[in-house]
Amino acid sequence: MGIVAGLDSSPDFTRIVVCDADTGSVLRQGYAPHPMEGVEGGGGGRPSDVDPQAWLLSLGEAAGGGLLEGVQAIGVSAQQNALVPVDAQGNTVRPAMVGGDKRAQVAAADLIDALGGREAWAQAVGCVPQAAQPVTKLRWLARNEPDAAQRTAVLMQAHDWLVWQLLGRPVRRTTDRGGASGTGYWSAAMGAYRGDLVELALGRQAMLPDVLGPSDAAGTTPEGLLISAGTGETMAAAFGLGLGLGDVVVSLGASGSVMAVHPEALFDSSGMITSLADATGLHLPVVTTLNAVRTLRGTAELLGLSDLESLSDLAMKSTPGAHGLVMLPYLEGERTPNLPHTAGTLAGLRRESMKAEHLARAAFEGMLCGLSDALDVLRGRGVDVQRVFLLGSAAELPAVQTAAPPLFGAQVVVPQPADYAAIGAARQAAWALGVSQGTLDPRTPPAWQGAAAQVLEPGEELAVGQAVRQQYVSVREQTHPGAFRS
Repeated sequence: MGIVAGLDSSPDFTRIVVCDADTGSVLRQGYAPHPMEGVEGGGGGRPSDVDPQAWLLSLGEAAGGGLLEGVQAIGVSAQQNALVPVDAQGNTVRPAMVGGDKRAQVAAADLIDALGGREAWAQAVGCVPQAAQPVTKLRWLARNEPDAAQRTAVLMQAHDWLVWQLLGRPVRRTTDRGGASGTGYWSAAMGAYRGDLVELALGRQAMLPDVLGPSDAAGTTPEGLLISAGTGETMAAAFGLGLGLGDVVVSLGASGSVMAVHPEALFDSSGMITSLADATGLHLPVVTTLNAVRTLRGTAELLGLSDLESLSDLAMKSTPGAHGLVMLPYLEGERTPNLPHTAGTLAGLRRESMKAEHLARAAFEGMLCGLSDALDVLRGRGVDVQRVFLLGSAAELPAVQTAAPPLFGAQVVVPQPADYAAIGAARQAAWALGVSQGTLDPRTPPAWQGAAAQVLEPGEELAVGQAVRQQYVSVREQTHPGAFRS
């Protein structure tokens, strides 16, 4: 079928991979950081205002040296939650609002109250407004920059805007199900926008991009390059990993997330589940925790260790259950369960458990048990869990790889590091290209080779792991009774 490219515009850089359209083999790749001119910080150490032109400059640099020569189609993945407000002439009315913008926290609370609470939002669009979401940023814009809000005619996200630019800024703007599902004004369950929620946030209506199907093309450039629908980074990475029904991804960042592939959108009245759509026509229910690797880093600092590898080595000197030491890792409060103002707990202190290696082990087990709680939220809603893909640099630590399979009660897959979002974008491009040529079914994506990975089984440790898990649950229930009551 030829060759295709996938472009991932992350918060910090652009990565491009050029792949064989039939097998997915990576043939060439390019990389360029985003230029930092015109970037303003909004607290929390990350920029919150970015001129979208920086994304185009980075794209051009990453594609230099003839990288895209011979490419027939390209897919675009980009950071989620980046709101790009555009005026009637196609110009941005202000810099894009990106990331978890702390300025919008009050706006999120306002929106929750305005619609009648968390359950009303979960029922409407499958998620409860958070500071990062476009709908919340719209509310902030209307309250704090009314002139810019008044000039806003079209609402776009990063991948929508990049696709539109690549196509030469046509009259029609497009997005996909995955990107739309994170806005806070599109329902994955209904497959439709909620224009009333845009009006609730912005104070008026605005034009919204057409939502394309997974294998649809957004258009063709004047040079004949097919551009696929594009999607958000999360959806592109899931597609690049080759996830299917029965697969779950546990991401280990400072905070954590548990995301499953499921055939239908999940409505959760407590708001713990965010109901996203994927890049194939299925759904990606997500449950997040506020405390993952930050638990490990805090414990390492407490023990005077310089890195997580040392903490892992220390934890491996202990045994499952950490001699009865249990850590509830709610260091920043917690979202799953919903305990925003609580603190962490260390239980089971006895003379024999007061050793550094047991504390190190308790930190790893506490982090993984907190993520197991999130996994159980999905299991409790009928999500099938056959394989758990473990992502993030901490997934390479021996203490994580030893404890995770028995605590999760499932096979754990640790993929080799790769640009999965860019690969997913390229796979989407191959799908759209194949459909346009009549060689692929619009309902069936190309069968690319799966991610190279290490596979870990619970094996004989399953019973021990489940006992450790029960020890954790008992402490959690005793400390925070009914925390998971719906």
